Amino acid sequence: MPISSDPYRLASQEDRCAPRTRLTIPATLRASGGRAFQSVVHDLSISGFSAASINRMHEGQMCWLTLPGLESLQAEVVWWDNCIVGCAFSELLSPIVHDNILQRYSAVGTFRQVI
Repeated sequence: MPISSDPYRLASQEDRCAPRTRLTIPATLRASGGRAFQSVVHDLSISGFSAASINRMHEGQMCWLTLPGLESLQAEVVWWDNCIVGCAFSELLSPIVHDNILQRYSAVGTFRQVI
């Protein structure tokens, strides 16, 4: 499928697809053929994310994002600008998984009693 007609790539660039939530999540990012490096996710939607990337990444390059407690998520680089990369997930993130991530990281610093 040509990249320009890929619905996931197009959806990741459309704010109307799904709300993008600004947050801070420690993560690991690995570009195809490269070594994994520590990163921070800055925003997340069911279709993609933006994250810190000290390594230059190129449009169309495949990468894998690993968030704490989850398996690696495959994505494609859509843009890179000044050490920030924007990527579209290869498969839309489950809304349940997305909501769990938001719940987990939107309450950082909030005390939760564990029973």
